[in-house]
Amino acid sequence: MINPKMMKAVAIAIGILVSVLAARVVLAQTTEGVITYEMKINLHRRIPAGQEARKSMIPEFRTSKQQLFFNADESLYKPIIEDEEEPMHGGGGMRMRFMQPHVEVYINPTSSAITSRREFMGKDYLINDTLKISPWKLGTETKEILGYACNMAYYIDESQKDRTQEITAWFSSQLRPLLGPELYGSLPGAVLAVDINNGERVIVAKLIELRPLKKSEMKIPTSGQKVTQAEYRKTVDETMKQMGGSGGRMIIRN
Repeated sequence: MINPKMMKAVAIAIGILVSVLAARVVLAQTTEGVITYEMKINLHRRIPAGQEARKSMIPEFRTSKQQLFFNADESLYKPIIEDEEEPMHGGGGMRMRFMQPHVEVYINPTSSAITSRREFMGKDYLINDTLKISPWKLGTETKEILGYACNMAYYIDESQKDRTQEITAWFSSQLRPLLGPELYGSLPGAVLAVDINNGERVIVAKLIELRPLKKSEMKIPTSGQKVTQAEYRKTVDETMKQMGGSGGRMIIRN
Protein backbone atom coordinates (compact mmCIF):
# COMPACT_ATOMS: atom_id res chain seq x y z
CA MET A 1 0.00 0.00 0.00
CA ILE A 2 1.35 3.40 -0.98
CA ASN A 3 2.03 5.75 1.89
CA PRO A 4 -0.34 8.78 1.66
CA LYS A 5 2.43 11.09 2.82
CA MET A 6 4.68 9.82 0.05
CA MET A 7 1.93 10.34 -2.51
CA LYS A 8 1.46 13.88 -1.29
CA ALA A 9 5.22 14.56 -1.50
CA VAL A 10 5.33 13.16 -5.06
CA ALA A 11 2.34 15.29 -6.06
CA ILE A 12 4.00 18.39 -4.63
CA ALA A 13 7.26 17.58 -6.43
CA ILE A 14 5.42 17.09 -9.72
CA GLY A 15 3.56 20.35 -9.17
CA ILE A 16 6.80 22.23 -8.57
CA LEU A 17 8.38 20.66 -11.68
CA VAL A 18 5.39 21.62 -13.83
CA SER A 19 5.49 25.17 -12.46
CA VAL A 20 9.22 25.50 -13.20
CA LEU A 21 8.79 24.18 -16.74
CA ALA A 22 5.82 26.48 -17.32
CA ALA A 23 7.82 29.44 -16.02
CA ARG A 24 10.67 28.58 -18.39
CA VAL A 25 8.26 28.42 -21.32
CA VAL A 26 6.74 31.79 -20.42
CA LEU A 27 10.20 33.31 -19.95
CA ALA A 28 11.33 31.99 -23.34
CA GLN A 29 8.20 33.36 -24.98
CA THR A 30 8.61 36.83 -23.51
CA THR A 31 12.29 37.13 -24.43
CA GLU A 32 12.09 35.99 -28.05
CA GLY A 33 9.93 37.16 -30.91
CA VAL A 34 9.19 39.87 -33.48
CA ILE A 35 7.67 43.34 -33.10
CA THR A 36 6.31 44.99 -36.24
CA TYR A 37 6.30 48.80 -36.18
CA GLU A 38 4.76 51.44 -38.40
CA MET A 39 6.71 54.68 -38.87
CA LYS A 40 4.89 57.83 -39.96
CA ILE A 41 6.92 60.86 -41.08
CA ASN A 42 5.49 64.35 -41.54
CA LEU A 43 7.36 65.42 -44.68
CA HIS A 44 6.01 68.96 -44.63
CA ARG A 45 7.55 69.55 -41.20
CA ARG A 46 10.97 68.75 -42.68
CA ILE A 47 10.80 71.39 -45.41
CA PRO A 48 12.99 74.39 -44.47
CA ALA A 49 11.47 77.83 -44.07
CA GLY A 50 11.31 79.73 -47.34
CA GLN A 51 10.74 76.58 -49.40
CA GLU A 52 7.01 76.16 -48.74
CA ALA A 53 6.36 75.77 -52.49
CA ARG A 54 7.79 72.27 -52.25
CA LYS A 55 4.79 71.21 -50.14
CA SER A 56 2.63 71.07 -53.28
CA MET A 57 5.00 68.48 -54.76
CA ILE A 58 4.85 65.94 -51.94
CA PRO A 59 2.16 64.49 -49.64
CA GLU A 60 2.17 65.54 -46.02
CA PHE A 61 2.85 62.07 -44.57
CA ARG A 62 4.89 59.03 -45.54
CA THR A 63 4.47 55.66 -43.80
CA SER A 64 6.67 52.56 -43.75
CA LYS A 65 6.97 49.36 -41.73
CA GLN A 66 9.87 47.85 -39.81
CA GLN A 67 10.45 44.71 -37.74
CA LEU A 68 12.42 44.19 -34.55
CA PHE A 69 13.67 40.62 -34.12
CA PHE A 70 14.81 39.87 -30.58
CA ASN A 71 15.88 37.16 -28.16
CA ALA A 72 17.27 37.28 -24.63
CA ASP A 73 20.70 38.50 -25.77
CA GLU A 74 20.37 40.56 -28.96
CA SER A 75 18.05 42.37 -31.37
CA LEU A 76 17.93 43.33 -35.05
CA TYR A 77 15.80 46.19 -36.38
CA LYS A 78 15.26 46.29 -40.14
CA PRO A 79 12.70 47.58 -42.66
CA ILE A 80 10.04 45.53 -44.39
CA ILE A 81 10.84 45.86 -48.08
CA GLU A 82 7.80 47.05 -50.00
CA ASP A 83 7.18 45.85 -53.56
CA GLU A 84 6.87 49.38 -54.91
CA GLU A 85 8.02 52.81 -53.89
CA GLU A 86 5.40 55.19 -52.55
CA PRO A 87 4.37 57.69 -55.26
CA MET A 88 4.47 61.39 -54.61
CA HIS A 89 2.46 63.94 -56.57
CA GLY A 90 4.07 66.92 -58.24
CA GLY A 91 2.92 69.88 -60.25
CA GLY A 92 3.72 70.73 -63.85
CA GLY A 93 3.33 67.18 -65.09
CA MET A 94 6.05 65.84 -62.81
CA ARG A 95 5.81 62.78 -60.56
CA MET A 96 8.03 62.25 -57.56
CA ARG A 97 8.79 59.07 -55.67
CA PHE A 98 10.06 58.85 -52.12
CA MET A 99 12.62 56.15 -51.32
CA GLN A 100 13.08 55.47 -47.61
CA PRO A 101 16.78 54.86 -46.78
CA HIS A 102 17.51 51.26 -45.79
CA VAL A 103 18.57 51.05 -42.12
CA GLU A 104 19.46 47.95 -40.09
CA VAL A 105 20.46 48.18 -36.43
CA TYR A 106 21.89 45.21 -34.50
CA ILE A 107 22.31 45.57 -30.73
CA ASN A 108 23.89 43.25 -28.17
CA PRO A 109 23.28 44.81 -24.71
CA THR A 110 25.58 42.32 -22.96
CA SER A 111 28.63 43.42 -24.94
CA SER A 112 27.27 46.98 -25.44
CA ALA A 113 27.86 46.51 -29.18
CA ILE A 114 25.86 48.25 -31.92
CA THR A 115 26.32 47.50 -35.61
CA SER A 116 24.36 49.63 -38.08
CA ARG A 117 24.04 49.38 -41.82
CA ARG A 118 22.70 52.65 -43.19
CA GLU A 119 21.95 53.44 -46.82
CA PHE A 120 22.37 57.05 -47.85
CA MET A 121 22.13 58.37 -51.40
CA GLY A 122 22.48 54.87 -52.84
CA LYS A 123 25.55 53.91 -50.80
CA ASP A 124 25.76 51.57 -47.80
CA TYR A 125 27.71 52.50 -44.67
CA LEU A 126 28.63 50.08 -41.86
CA ILE A 127 28.96 51.67 -38.43
CA ASN A 128 30.26 49.93 -35.30
CA ASP A 129 29.50 51.76 -32.06
CA THR A 130 28.86 51.16 -28.38
CA LEU A 131 25.50 51.23 -26.64
CA LYS A 132 24.80 54.53 -24.92
CA ILE A 133 22.13 55.11 -22.30
CA SER A 134 20.08 58.17 -23.22
CA PRO A 135 19.24 60.66 -20.43
CA TRP A 136 15.68 59.44 -20.06
CA LYS A 137 13.35 60.95 -17.50
CA LEU A 138 10.36 58.89 -16.38
CA GLY A 139 6.92 60.44 -16.71
CA THR A 140 3.78 59.72 -14.71
CA GLU A 141 1.47 58.93 -17.64
CA THR A 142 0.59 55.39 -18.69
CA LYS A 143 -1.14 53.84 -21.69
CA GLU A 144 -1.86 50.43 -23.18
CA ILE A 145 -0.37 49.35 -26.52
CA LEU A 146 -1.43 46.00 -28.02
CA GLY A 147 -2.51 44.81 -24.57
CA TYR A 148 0.80 45.75 -22.89
CA ALA A 149 0.86 48.28 -20.06
CA CYS A 150 3.32 51.06 -20.94
CA ASN A 151 5.01 53.85 -19.02
CA MET A 152 6.18 57.15 -20.48
CA ALA A 153 9.79 58.34 -20.69
CA TYR A 154 11.24 61.41 -22.39
CA TYR A 155 14.39 63.46 -22.99
CA ILE A 156 15.80 66.23 -25.18
CA ASP A 157 18.28 65.04 -27.81
CA GLU A 158 20.95 67.69 -28.38
CA SER A 159 23.42 65.48 -30.23
CA GLN A 160 22.76 67.17 -33.57
CA LYS A 161 24.38 70.56 -34.00
CA ASP A 162 21.66 72.15 -36.12
CA ARG A 163 18.59 71.16 -34.11
CA THR A 164 17.33 69.60 -30.91
CA GLN A 165 14.73 66.84 -30.77
CA GLU A 166 12.07 66.13 -28.18
CA ILE A 167 11.86 62.36 -27.72
CA THR A 168 8.90 60.71 -25.99
CA ALA A 169 8.76 56.92 -25.64
CA TRP A 170 6.33 54.39 -24.24
CA PHE A 171 7.88 51.20 -22.85
CA SER A 172 6.52 48.01 -21.30
CA SER A 173 8.27 46.05 -18.55
CA GLN A 174 6.21 43.01 -19.63
CA LEU A 175 8.83 42.49 -22.34
CA ARG A 176 12.57 42.38 -21.87
CA PRO A 177 14.55 45.60 -21.16
CA LEU A 178 16.99 47.39 -23.49
CA LEU A 179 14.76 46.71 -26.49
CA GLY A 180 13.28 49.12 -29.02
CA PRO A 181 13.24 50.50 -32.56
CA GLU A 182 16.37 52.10 -34.02
CA LEU A 183 18.51 53.32 -31.10
CA TYR A 184 15.57 53.96 -28.77
CA GLY A 185 16.13 50.87 -26.66
CA SER A 186 17.85 51.95 -23.45
CA LEU A 187 14.89 51.71 -21.07
CA PRO A 188 13.92 49.06 -18.46
CA GLY A 189 11.40 47.49 -20.85
CA ALA A 190 10.57 47.19 -24.54
CA VAL A 191 9.82 50.48 -26.30
CA LEU A 192 6.53 50.11 -28.19
CA ALA A 193 6.09 53.72 -29.33
CA VAL A 194 8.31 56.73 -30.00
CA ASP A 195 7.28 60.31 -30.83
CA ILE A 196 9.94 62.69 -32.15
CA ASN A 197 9.16 66.41 -32.03
CA ASN A 198 5.45 66.06 -31.31
CA GLY A 199 4.42 64.20 -34.45
CA GLU A 200 7.27 64.97 -36.82
CA ARG A 201 8.17 61.27 -36.77
CA VAL A 202 6.14 58.63 -34.94
CA ILE A 203 6.99 54.93 -34.55
CA VAL A 204 4.28 52.64 -33.09
CA ALA A 205 4.16 48.87 -32.58
CA LYS A 206 1.35 47.30 -34.62
CA LEU A 207 1.98 43.58 -33.97
CA ILE A 208 3.86 41.60 -31.33
CA GLU A 209 4.63 37.92 -32.03
CA LEU A 210 6.24 35.94 -29.22
CA ARG A 211 7.84 32.96 -30.95
CA PRO A 212 11.21 31.27 -31.55
CA LEU A 213 13.28 33.04 -34.18
CA LYS A 214 14.58 31.43 -37.35
CA LYS A 215 18.35 31.47 -37.86
CA SER A 216 17.95 33.68 -40.92
CA GLU A 217 16.10 36.34 -38.92
CA MET A 218 19.02 37.32 -36.67
CA LYS A 219 22.02 38.23 -38.81
CA ILE A 220 24.55 40.92 -37.94
CA PRO A 221 24.91 43.46 -40.80
CA THR A 222 28.28 43.08 -42.56
CA SER A 223 28.08 44.97 -45.87
CA GLY A 224 28.92 48.62 -46.48
CA GLN A 225 31.81 51.07 -46.16
CA LYS A 226 33.12 51.02 -42.61
CA VAL A 227 32.93 54.47 -41.00
CA THR A 228 32.55 55.91 -37.52
CA GLN A 229 29.30 57.45 -36.36
CA ALA A 230 30.91 60.90 -36.53
CA GLU A 231 32.11 60.33 -40.10
CA TYR A 232 28.69 59.14 -41.22
CA ARG A 233 26.95 62.08 -39.54
CA LYS A 234 29.34 64.51 -41.25
CA THR A 235 28.65 62.95 -44.66
CA VAL A 236 24.88 63.18 -44.16
CA ASP A 237 24.96 66.74 -42.83
CA GLU A 238 27.13 68.03 -45.66
CA THR A 239 25.05 66.32 -48.34
CA MET A 240 21.72 67.43 -46.87
CA LYS A 241 22.98 71.00 -46.60
CA GLN A 242 23.83 70.97 -50.30
CA MET A 243 20.39 69.54 -51.14
CA GLY A 244 18.47 71.94 -48.94
CA GLY A 245 17.61 69.32 -46.28
CA SER A 246 15.13 66.66 -47.35
CA GLY A 247 14.30 63.45 -45.51
CA GLY A 248 14.85 60.32 -47.51
CA ARG A 249 15.62 60.26 -51.23
CA MET A 250 13.31 61.91 -53.74
CA ILE A 251 13.56 61.02 -57.41
CA ILE A 252 11.99 63.42 -59.90
CA ARG A 253 10.55 61.78 -63.01
CA ASN A 254 8.90 63.48 -66.02
